[in-house]
Amino acid sequence: MFDNLTERLSTSLRNVTGKARLTEDNIKETLREVRMALLEADVALPVVKDFIDKVKERAVGQEVMKSLSPGQVFIKIVNQELVHMMGDANDALKLNVQPPAVVLMAGLQGAGKTTTVGKLAKYLKEREKKKVLVTSADIYRPAAIKQLETLAGDVGALFVSSSTEENPVDIANRAIAEARKLHADVVIIDTAGRLAIDEEMMNEIKALHAAIKPVETLFVVDAMTGQDAANTAKAFNDALPLTGVVLTKADGDARGGAALSVRHITGKPIKFIGMGEKTDALEPFYPDRIASRILGMGDVLSLVEEAERKLDKDKADKLAKKLKKGKGFDLEDLLEQFQQMKKLGGMAGMLDKLPGMGGMAQMAQQGGVADKELTKMEAIIYSMTAHERRFPDVINGSRKKRIAAGSGTQIPDINRVLKQHKQMQKMMKKLSGKGGMKNMMRGMKGMMGGGGFPGGGMPPFKM
Repeated sequence: MFDNLTERLSTSLRNVTGKARLTEDNIKETLREVRMALLEADVALPVVKDFIDKVKERAVGQEVMKSLSPGQVFIKIVNQELVHMMGDANDALKLNVQPPAVVLMAGLQGAGKTTTVGKLAKYLKEREKKKVLVTSADIYRPAAIKQLETLAGDVGALFVSSSTEENPVDIANRAIAEARKLHADVVIIDTAGRLAIDEEMMNEIKALHAAIKPVETLFVVDAMTGQDAANTAKAFNDALPLTGVVLTKADGDARGGAALSVRHITGKPIKFIGMGEKTDALEPFYPDRIASRILGMGDVLSLVEEAERKLDKDKADKLAKKLKKGKGFDLEDLLEQFQQMKKLGGMAGMLDKLPGMGGMAQMAQQGGVADKELTKMEAIIYSMTAHERRFPDVINGSRKKRIAAGSGTQIPDINRVLKQHKQMQKMMKKLSGKGGMKNMMRGMKGMMGGGGFPGGGMPPFKM
Protein backbone atom coordinates (compact mmCIF):
# COMPACT_ATOMS: atom_id res chain seq x y z
CA MET A 1 0.00 0.00 0.00
CA PHE A 2 1.13 3.59 -0.75
CA ASP A 3 4.02 2.30 -2.93
CA ASN A 4 3.48 4.87 -5.70
CA LEU A 5 2.93 7.74 -3.26
CA THR A 6 6.03 6.86 -1.21
CA GLU A 7 8.18 6.84 -4.33
CA ARG A 8 6.88 10.21 -5.57
CA LEU A 9 7.07 11.93 -2.18
CA SER A 10 10.57 10.63 -1.43
CA THR A 11 11.82 12.12 -4.70
CA SER A 12 10.10 15.49 -4.29
CA LEU A 13 11.02 15.95 -0.60
CA ARG A 14 14.67 15.22 -1.39
CA ASN A 15 14.74 18.54 -3.27
CA VAL A 16 14.26 20.61 -0.10
CA THR A 17 16.53 18.76 2.34
CA GLY A 18 19.62 20.77 1.40
CA LYS A 19 18.05 24.25 1.64
CA ALA A 20 19.54 26.72 4.09
CA ARG A 21 16.21 28.43 4.57
CA LEU A 22 12.72 27.62 3.34
CA THR A 23 10.92 30.34 1.44
CA GLU A 24 7.73 30.40 -0.59
CA ASP A 25 9.85 30.31 -3.76
CA ASN A 26 12.04 27.33 -2.98
CA ILE A 27 9.21 25.11 -1.68
CA LYS A 28 6.84 26.04 -4.52
CA GLU A 29 8.12 23.30 -6.86
CA THR A 30 8.19 20.67 -4.10
CA LEU A 31 4.63 21.51 -3.05
CA ARG A 32 3.54 21.19 -6.69
CA GLU A 33 5.18 17.75 -6.79
CA VAL A 34 3.54 16.74 -3.50
CA ARG A 35 0.17 17.94 -4.85
CA MET A 36 0.59 15.86 -8.03
CA ALA A 37 1.69 12.83 -6.01
CA LEU A 38 -1.45 13.02 -3.84
CA LEU A 39 -3.75 13.47 -6.83
CA GLU A 40 -2.13 10.50 -8.58
CA ALA A 41 -2.72 8.49 -5.39
CA ASP A 42 -6.45 9.23 -5.96
CA VAL A 43 -6.76 11.49 -2.92
CA ALA A 44 -9.87 13.68 -3.20
CA LEU A 45 -9.19 17.20 -4.56
CA PRO A 46 -10.60 19.14 -1.53
CA VAL A 47 -8.38 17.02 0.75
CA VAL A 48 -5.28 17.74 -1.36
CA LYS A 49 -6.02 21.48 -1.47
CA ASP A 50 -6.49 21.69 2.29
CA PHE A 51 -3.32 19.64 2.93
CA ILE A 52 -1.11 21.77 0.63
CA ASP A 53 -2.47 25.02 2.12
CA LYS A 54 -1.69 23.87 5.67
CA VAL A 55 1.83 22.65 4.82
CA LYS A 56 2.60 25.91 2.96
CA GLU A 57 1.25 28.06 5.80
CA ARG A 58 3.42 26.28 8.37
CA ALA A 59 6.51 25.90 6.18
CA VAL A 60 6.99 29.59 5.41
CA GLY A 61 6.21 30.65 8.98
CA GLN A 62 8.47 31.34 11.96
CA GLU A 63 8.50 27.66 12.88
CA VAL A 64 10.94 26.95 10.03
CA MET A 65 12.85 30.23 9.96
CA LYS A 66 14.34 29.47 13.39
CA SER A 67 15.36 25.96 12.43
CA LEU A 68 18.93 24.91 11.88
CA SER A 69 17.81 22.22 9.43
CA PRO A 70 14.83 23.57 7.46
CA GLY A 71 14.72 20.60 5.08
CA GLN A 72 14.20 18.18 7.95
CA VAL A 73 11.59 20.44 9.52
CA PHE A 74 9.71 20.61 6.19
CA ILE A 75 9.53 16.79 6.10
CA LYS A 76 8.40 16.85 9.75
CA ILE A 77 5.59 19.28 8.82
CA VAL A 78 4.50 17.07 5.90
CA ASN A 79 4.53 14.07 8.25
CA GLN A 80 2.48 15.88 10.93
CA GLU A 81 -0.08 17.08 8.39
CA LEU A 82 -0.40 13.57 6.92
CA VAL A 83 -1.08 12.26 10.44
CA HIS A 84 -3.63 15.02 11.03
CA MET A 85 -5.33 14.34 7.69
CA MET A 86 -5.82 10.68 8.67
CA GLY A 87 -7.06 11.41 12.19
CA ASP A 88 -4.14 12.15 14.58
CA ALA A 89 -4.36 8.94 16.66
CA ASN A 90 -5.84 5.46 16.65
CA ASP A 91 -9.52 5.55 17.59
CA ALA A 92 -10.30 2.31 19.44
CA LEU A 93 -13.73 0.66 19.64
CA LYS A 94 -15.84 1.99 22.53
CA LEU A 95 -16.80 -1.29 24.17
CA ASN A 96 -16.86 -0.16 27.80
CA VAL A 97 -20.65 -0.49 28.16
CA GLN A 98 -22.97 -2.92 29.90
CA PRO A 99 -22.41 -6.20 27.96
CA PRO A 100 -23.10 -7.15 25.33
CA ALA A 101 -21.65 -4.22 23.34
CA VAL A 102 -23.38 -4.25 19.93
CA VAL A 103 -21.34 -3.56 16.78
CA LEU A 104 -23.26 -3.04 13.53
CA MET A 105 -21.41 -3.53 10.21
CA ALA A 106 -22.58 -1.63 7.11
CA GLY A 107 -21.27 -1.36 3.55
CA LEU A 108 -21.73 -2.13 -0.12
CA GLN A 109 -21.72 -5.62 -1.57
CA GLY A 110 -18.24 -6.90 -2.38
CA ALA A 111 -16.44 -4.66 0.13
CA GLY A 112 -15.49 -7.67 2.27
CA LYS A 113 -18.00 -7.02 5.04
CA THR A 114 -18.70 -10.63 6.09
CA THR A 115 -14.98 -11.51 6.07
CA THR A 116 -14.31 -8.40 8.17
CA VAL A 117 -16.89 -9.56 10.76
CA GLY A 118 -14.87 -12.79 11.12
CA LYS A 119 -11.56 -10.89 11.32
CA LEU A 120 -12.92 -8.45 13.90
CA ALA A 121 -14.29 -11.31 16.00
CA LYS A 122 -10.84 -12.95 15.99
CA TYR A 123 -9.13 -9.64 16.82
CA LEU A 124 -11.45 -8.98 19.79
CA LYS A 125 -11.18 -12.55 21.05
CA GLU A 126 -7.38 -12.83 20.82
CA ARG A 127 -6.15 -9.32 21.51
CA GLU A 128 -8.94 -7.84 23.65
CA LYS A 129 -9.83 -11.15 25.38
CA LYS A 130 -13.55 -10.69 24.63
CA LYS A 131 -16.19 -13.38 24.25
CA VAL A 132 -17.71 -12.60 20.85
CA LEU A 133 -21.00 -13.62 19.23
CA VAL A 134 -21.73 -12.99 15.53
CA THR A 135 -24.87 -13.17 13.40
CA SER A 136 -25.94 -12.29 9.88
CA ALA A 137 -28.93 -10.05 9.17
CA ASP A 138 -28.33 -10.40 5.41
CA ILE A 139 -31.65 -12.01 4.49
CA TYR A 140 -30.98 -11.74 0.76
CA ARG A 141 -27.92 -13.98 0.49
CA PRO A 142 -28.10 -17.40 2.16
CA ALA A 143 -24.44 -17.89 1.13
CA ALA A 144 -23.44 -14.92 3.33
CA ILE A 145 -25.12 -16.55 6.36
CA LYS A 146 -23.30 -19.84 5.66
CA GLN A 147 -19.99 -18.01 5.10
CA LEU A 148 -20.28 -16.25 8.47
CA GLU A 149 -21.10 -19.54 10.22
CA THR A 150 -17.90 -21.07 8.76
CA LEU A 151 -15.82 -18.02 9.72
CA ALA A 152 -17.22 -18.07 13.28
CA GLY A 153 -16.12 -21.70 13.60
CA ASP A 154 -12.64 -20.84 12.25
CA VAL A 155 -12.03 -17.94 14.66
CA GLY A 156 -13.74 -19.45 17.72
CA ALA A 157 -16.70 -17.02 17.94
CA LEU A 158 -20.24 -17.91 18.99
CA PHE A 159 -22.75 -17.94 16.11
CA VAL A 160 -26.50 -17.37 16.03
CA SER A 161 -28.05 -18.75 12.85
CA SER A 162 -30.62 -16.85 10.80
CA SER A 163 -32.73 -17.45 7.71
CA THR A 164 -33.93 -15.53 4.66
CA GLU A 165 -37.50 -15.78 6.01
CA GLU A 166 -36.75 -13.58 9.04
CA ASN A 167 -36.78 -9.84 9.57
CA PRO A 168 -33.30 -8.27 10.17
CA VAL A 169 -34.52 -6.57 13.38
CA ASP A 170 -35.81 -9.89 14.77
CA ILE A 171 -32.49 -11.61 13.93
CA ALA A 172 -30.49 -8.89 15.70
CA ASN A 173 -32.71 -8.87 18.81
CA ARG A 174 -32.54 -12.67 19.04
CA ALA A 175 -28.73 -12.57 18.78
CA ILE A 176 -28.48 -9.92 21.52
CA ALA A 177 -30.77 -11.95 23.80
CA GLU A 178 -28.64 -15.07 23.16
CA ALA A 179 -25.47 -13.08 23.90
CA ARG A 180 -26.89 -12.05 27.30
CA LYS A 181 -27.76 -15.66 28.07
CA LEU A 182 -24.25 -16.86 27.10
CA HIS A 183 -22.51 -13.89 28.80
CA ALA A 184 -20.89 -12.69 25.57
CA ASP A 185 -19.05 -9.36 25.75
CA VAL A 186 -19.60 -8.28 22.14
CA VAL A 187 -22.22 -8.95 19.45
CA ILE A 188 -21.22 -8.22 15.83
CA ILE A 189 -24.10 -7.97 13.37
CA ASP A 190 -23.47 -8.34 9.65
CA THR A 191 -25.96 -6.59 7.36
CA ALA A 192 -27.03 -6.84 3.73
CA GLY A 193 -24.93 -5.07 1.13
CA ARG A 194 -26.08 -3.75 -2.23
CA LEU A 195 -24.19 -3.04 -5.43
CA ALA A 196 -25.04 0.65 -5.01
CA ILE A 197 -26.60 2.93 -2.42
CA ASP A 198 -30.39 2.79 -2.69
CA GLU A 199 -33.30 4.05 -0.61
CA GLU A 200 -34.64 0.60 0.31
CA MET A 201 -31.26 -0.47 1.65
CA MET A 202 -30.84 2.71 3.68
CA ASN A 203 -34.34 2.45 5.19
CA GLU A 204 -33.71 -1.17 6.21
CA ILE A 205 -30.41 -0.44 7.95
CA LYS A 206 -31.83 2.75 9.56
CA ALA A 207 -34.68 0.69 11.07
CA LEU A 208 -32.18 -1.91 12.30
CA HIS A 209 -29.95 0.76 13.84
CA ALA A 210 -32.89 2.43 15.60
CA ALA A 211 -34.08 -0.91 17.02
CA ILE A 212 -30.76 -2.18 18.46
CA LYS A 213 -28.90 1.13 19.20
CA PRO A 214 -25.36 -0.20 18.59
CA VAL A 215 -22.38 1.31 20.44
CA GLU A 216 -20.36 1.11 17.19
CA THR A 217 -21.61 1.40 13.60
CA LEU A 218 -18.71 0.61 11.29
CA PHE A 219 -18.71 1.26 7.57
CA VAL A 220 -16.69 -1.35 5.65
CA VAL A 221 -15.23 -0.04 2.40
CA ASP A 222 -12.87 -1.35 -0.28
CA ALA A 223 -9.63 0.70 -0.27
CA MET A 224 -9.08 -0.04 -3.96
CA THR A 225 -12.02 2.18 -4.92
CA GLY A 226 -9.86 5.20 -3.95
CA GLN A 227 -11.65 8.51 -3.33
CA ASP A 228 -14.94 6.80 -4.28
CA ALA A 229 -14.55 4.94 -0.99
CA ALA A 230 -14.61 8.26 0.87
CA ASN A 231 -17.63 9.50 -1.10
CA THR A 232 -19.58 6.27 -0.44
CA ALA A 233 -18.70 6.49 3.25
CA LYS A 234 -20.03 10.07 3.29
CA ALA A 235 -23.33 8.98 1.69
CA PHE A 236 -23.73 6.29 4.38
CA ASN A 237 -22.75 8.72 7.11
CA ASP A 238 -25.44 11.18 5.96
CA ALA A 239 -28.05 8.46 6.45
CA LEU A 240 -26.59 6.60 9.41
CA PRO A 241 -24.65 7.81 12.48
CA LEU A 242 -21.39 6.01 11.69
CA THR A 243 -18.76 5.79 14.43
CA GLY A 244 -15.90 4.66 12.22
CA VAL A 245 -14.63 3.10 9.01
CA VAL A 246 -12.86 -0.19 8.23
CA LEU A 247 -10.69 -0.09 5.09
CA THR A 248 -10.45 -3.52 3.45
CA LYS A 249 -8.17 -4.87 0.67
CA ALA A 250 -5.55 -2.24 1.49
CA ASP A 251 -2.79 -4.71 0.56
CA GLY A 252 -4.00 -4.58 -3.07
CA ASP A 253 -4.05 -0.77 -3.19
CA ALA A 254 -0.74 0.76 -4.26
CA ARG A 255 -2.14 4.32 -4.21
CA GLY A 256 -3.68 4.85 -0.78
CA GLY A 257 -6.18 7.57 -1.77
CA ALA A 258 -8.96 6.12 0.38
CA ALA A 259 -6.90 6.12 3.59
CA LEU A 260 -5.94 9.76 3.02
CA SER A 261 -9.45 10.97 2.06
CA VAL A 262 -11.92 9.14 4.34
CA ARG A 263 -11.37 11.09 7.57
CA HIS A 264 -11.42 14.52 5.88
CA ILE A 265 -14.56 13.81 3.84
CA THR A 266 -16.63 11.93 6.43
CA GLY A 267 -15.24 13.33 9.69
CA LYS A 268 -15.18 9.70 10.90
CA PRO A 269 -12.03 7.85 12.00
CA ILE A 270 -10.58 4.84 10.21
CA LYS A 271 -10.57 2.30 13.05
CA PHE A 272 -9.17 -0.76 11.28
CA ILE A 273 -7.35 -1.63 8.09
CA GLY A 274 -7.53 -5.02 6.34
CA MET A 275 -4.20 -6.10 4.85
CA GLY A 276 -4.94 -9.55 3.39
CA GLU A 277 -7.38 -12.44 3.15
CA LYS A 278 -6.36 -14.38 6.27
CA THR A 279 -8.49 -14.02 9.40
CA ASP A 280 -5.62 -12.36 11.30
CA ALA A 281 -5.08 -9.73 8.56
CA LEU A 282 -6.91 -6.91 10.37
CA GLU A 283 -4.94 -4.22 12.18
CA PRO A 284 -5.92 -1.11 14.17
CA PHE A 285 -5.34 1.99 12.03
CA TYR A 286 -2.54 4.19 13.43
CA PRO A 287 -2.27 7.46 11.42
CA ASP A 288 1.25 8.20 12.70
CA ARG A 289 2.58 4.79 11.67
CA ILE A 290 0.89 4.98 8.26
CA ALA A 291 2.30 8.49 7.65
CA SER A 292 5.75 7.21 8.58
CA ARG A 293 5.45 4.41 6.02
CA ILE A 294 4.20 6.81 3.33
CA LEU A 295 7.32 8.94 3.80
CA GLY A 296 9.58 5.87 3.63
CA MET A 297 10.46 6.04 7.33
CA GLY A 298 9.22 2.54 8.09
CA ASP A 299 6.97 1.28 10.85
CA VAL A 300 9.19 -0.50 13.35
CA LEU A 301 6.55 -0.38 16.11
CA SER A 302 4.11 -2.47 14.07
CA LEU A 303 6.91 -4.88 13.10
CA VAL A 304 7.85 -5.39 16.78
CA GLU A 305 4.19 -5.90 17.77
CA GLU A 306 3.71 -8.37 14.92
CA ALA A 307 6.88 -10.23 15.91
CA GLU A 308 5.73 -10.46 19.54
CA ARG A 309 2.41 -11.96 18.42
CA LYS A 310 3.55 -14.25 15.64
CA LEU A 311 7.07 -15.43 16.40
CA ASP A 312 7.60 -18.49 18.53
CA LYS A 313 9.41 -17.23 21.63
CA ASP A 314 10.13 -20.75 22.90
CA LYS A 315 11.97 -21.61 19.69
CA ALA A 316 13.95 -18.37 19.84
CA ASP A 317 14.93 -19.07 23.48
CA LYS A 318 15.90 -22.64 22.59
CA LEU A 319 18.20 -21.37 19.81
CA ALA A 320 19.74 -18.76 22.13
CA LYS A 321 20.50 -21.43 24.76
CA LYS A 322 21.95 -23.72 22.10
CA LEU A 323 24.28 -20.96 20.86
CA LYS A 324 25.33 -20.07 24.42
CA LYS A 325 26.35 -23.69 25.02
CA GLY A 326 28.64 -23.36 22.01
CA LYS A 327 26.59 -25.70 19.81
CA GLY A 328 26.68 -24.59 16.18
CA PHE A 329 23.92 -22.99 14.14
CA ASP A 330 22.90 -25.81 11.76
CA LEU A 331 20.62 -26.03 8.72
CA GLU A 332 17.63 -26.99 10.90
CA ASP A 333 18.07 -23.62 12.62
CA LEU A 334 18.36 -21.80 9.27
CA LEU A 335 15.11 -23.46 8.13
CA GLU A 336 13.46 -22.25 11.34
CA GLN A 337 14.60 -18.68 10.60
CA PHE A 338 13.02 -18.84 7.14
CA GLN A 339 9.73 -20.05 8.63
CA GLN A 340 9.74 -17.27 11.25
CA MET A 341 10.28 -14.71 8.51
CA LYS A 342 7.29 -16.06 6.55
CA LYS A 343 5.13 -15.42 9.62
CA LEU A 344 6.05 -11.73 9.36
CA GLY A 345 4.71 -11.53 5.79
CA GLY A 346 7.88 -12.67 4.02
CA MET A 347 10.75 -10.46 2.93
CA ALA A 348 8.61 -7.71 1.36
CA GLY A 349 6.30 -7.49 4.39
CA MET A 350 9.26 -7.13 6.72
CA LEU A 351 11.31 -4.68 4.65
CA ASP A 352 8.27 -2.46 4.17
CA LYS A 353 8.26 -1.73 7.91
CA LEU A 354 11.99 -1.03 8.22
CA PRO A 355 13.18 2.59 7.84
CA GLY A 356 14.65 3.36 4.42
CA MET A 357 13.82 -0.11 3.07
CA GLY A 358 10.55 0.78 1.28
CA GLY A 359 12.18 0.69 -2.17
CA MET A 360 13.67 -2.73 -1.52
CA ALA A 361 10.31 -3.96 -0.23
CA GLN A 362 8.70 -2.80 -3.47
CA MET A 363 11.32 -4.62 -5.54
CA ALA A 364 10.88 -7.76 -3.46
CA GLN A 365 7.09 -7.56 -3.84
CA GLN A 366 7.07 -6.85 -7.58
CA GLY A 367 9.28 -9.74 -8.57
CA GLY A 368 8.50 -11.81 -5.50
CA VAL A 369 12.18 -12.76 -5.91
CA ALA A 370 13.14 -12.87 -2.24
CA ASP A 371 10.10 -14.89 -1.17
CA LYS A 372 10.49 -17.30 -4.12
CA GLU A 373 14.11 -17.76 -3.06
CA LEU A 374 13.00 -18.43 0.52
CA THR A 375 10.63 -21.17 -0.69
CA LYS A 376 13.37 -22.65 -2.89
CA MET A 377 15.85 -22.67 -0.02
CA GLU A 378 13.28 -24.35 2.23
CA ALA A 379 12.73 -27.07 -0.41
CA ILE A 380 16.50 -27.66 -0.59
CA ILE A 381 16.82 -28.08 3.20
CA TYR A 382 13.75 -30.37 3.29
CA SER A 383 15.47 -32.59 0.66
CA MET A 384 18.41 -33.22 2.97
CA THR A 385 18.67 -36.02 5.51
CA ALA A 386 18.51 -35.20 9.23
CA HIS A 387 22.26 -35.95 9.46
CA GLU A 388 23.05 -33.52 6.59
CA ARG A 389 21.01 -30.75 8.20
CA ARG A 390 22.86 -31.17 11.49
CA PHE A 391 26.32 -31.57 9.91
CA PRO A 392 26.34 -29.59 6.61
CA ASP A 393 30.07 -30.23 6.11
CA VAL A 394 29.30 -33.84 5.05
CA ILE A 395 27.48 -32.58 1.93
CA ASN A 396 29.79 -33.55 -0.94
CA GLY A 397 29.29 -33.51 -4.72
CA SER A 398 27.17 -36.69 -4.95
CA ARG A 399 24.97 -35.58 -2.04
CA LYS A 400 24.47 -32.20 -3.74
CA LYS A 401 23.28 -33.98 -6.91
CA ARG A 402 20.77 -36.00 -4.89
CA ILE A 403 19.51 -32.91 -3.00
CA ALA A 404 19.18 -30.92 -6.25
CA ALA A 405 17.14 -33.73 -7.85
CA GLY A 406 14.93 -34.03 -4.77
CA SER A 407 14.20 -30.30 -4.55
CA GLY A 408 13.92 -29.59 -8.29
CA THR A 409 16.86 -27.18 -8.16
CA GLN A 410 20.43 -26.90 -9.51
CA ILE A 411 23.76 -27.50 -7.75
CA PRO A 412 24.58 -23.72 -7.70
CA ASP A 413 21.35 -23.28 -5.68
CA ILE A 414 22.61 -25.86 -3.14
CA ASN A 415 25.92 -24.01 -2.94
CA ARG A 416 24.09 -20.73 -2.29
CA VAL A 417 22.15 -22.23 0.63
CA LEU A 418 25.35 -23.63 2.13
CA LYS A 419 27.06 -20.25 1.72
CA GLN A 420 24.08 -18.49 3.30
CA HIS A 421 24.23 -20.94 6.19
CA LYS A 422 27.97 -20.32 6.73
CA GLN A 423 27.35 -16.54 6.87
CA MET A 424 24.46 -16.94 9.31
CA GLN A 425 26.57 -19.34 11.40
CA LYS A 426 29.34 -16.72 11.69
CA MET A 427 26.80 -14.04 12.59
CA MET A 428 25.15 -16.19 15.26
CA LYS A 429 28.60 -16.97 16.71
CA LYS A 430 29.24 -13.24 17.02
CA LEU A 431 25.81 -12.77 18.61
CA SER A 432 26.49 -15.41 21.28
CA GLY A 433 29.93 -13.98 22.11
CA LYS A 434 30.98 -10.73 23.82
CA GLY A 435 29.49 -7.53 22.35
CA GLY A 436 26.86 -9.74 20.69
CA MET A 437 24.45 -7.24 19.15
CA LYS A 438 27.20 -4.88 17.91
CA ASN A 439 29.02 -7.79 16.25
CA MET A 440 25.77 -9.06 14.74
CA MET A 441 24.96 -5.68 13.20
CA ARG A 442 28.47 -5.53 11.72
CA GLY A 443 27.93 -9.02 10.29
CA MET A 444 24.56 -8.04 8.80
CA LYS A 445 26.13 -4.98 7.16
CA GLY A 446 28.75 -7.24 5.58
CA MET A 447 26.08 -9.56 4.26
CA MET A 448 24.09 -6.65 2.83
CA GLY A 449 26.97 -5.80 0.55
CA GLY A 450 28.12 -9.38 0.01
CA GLY A 451 25.13 -10.82 -1.84
CA GLY A 452 24.29 -12.88 1.22
CA PHE A 453 20.53 -12.92 1.13
CA PRO A 454 18.32 -13.48 -1.95
CA GLY A 455 17.91 -10.28 -3.90
CA GLY A 456 20.84 -8.69 -2.03
CA GLY A 457 18.52 -7.91 0.89
CA MET A 458 18.72 -8.52 4.61
CA PRO A 459 19.29 -11.95 6.11
CA PRO A 460 16.70 -13.63 8.33
CA PHE A 461 17.05 -12.67 11.96
CA LYS A 462 15.86 -13.76 15.37
CA MET A 463 13.58 -11.34 17.20
